[in-house]
Amino acid sequence: MARLHELARLVRSKNAGPFQLTFDLLFDDRGTYEAVRDAGVVTPALFARLYGVTEEQVTLVAYDPALAIKATIPRPVASGDLADTDIFGAQLYGPLVELEIPGVEPAGAASNR
Repeated sequence: MARLHELARLVRSKNAGPFQLTFDLLFDDRGTYEAVRDAGVVTPALFARLYGVTEEQVTLVAYDPALAIKATIPRPVASGDLADTDIFGAQLYGPLVELEIPGVEPAGAASNR
């Protein structure tokens, strides 16, 4: 079972304005992208659990032409607020990188056995 950081070319978070955060998962090849997209792991429930929002507050989009999955959630506090711990939202992707994706192996993994 692979972890997301082994499968995605890029896992990032950033502001989507002062009141929302967006997370991008970008892949190099269609097969890996589709396997992760279809694994049933990257869901609104996942983001709700990891980031303390409701599933209804999560917008999740798989964008096939770009081999990308994007999620947007409300920020817990506005960007720049005194209670804000990451003004750019750039360090909030951390919990996603070790996410296990069942049934998917990193490219080249089979040839390494």
